[in-house]
Amino acid sequence: MSSLARPTNDRMIGGVCAALARRFGTSATTMRVIFLVSCLLPGPQFLLYIALWILFPSEGKARTAW
Repeated sequence: MSSLARPTNDRMIGGVCAALARRFGTSATTMRVIFLVSCLLPGPQFLLYIALWILFPSEGKARTAW
């Protein structure tokens, strides 16, 4: 499994779904559909997305840190 870093080339909004897709070995489209379907359920999905957007480093910044 790869590290959790938002990719620079496969972003739609913030790259959170693409980062999670890389981590769990699925396509970014599948992860985006899962997120959209989860928005139909009650809960803090948008707040979680924004929190992950802030917490996950960008791929370029993650590489320079090491």
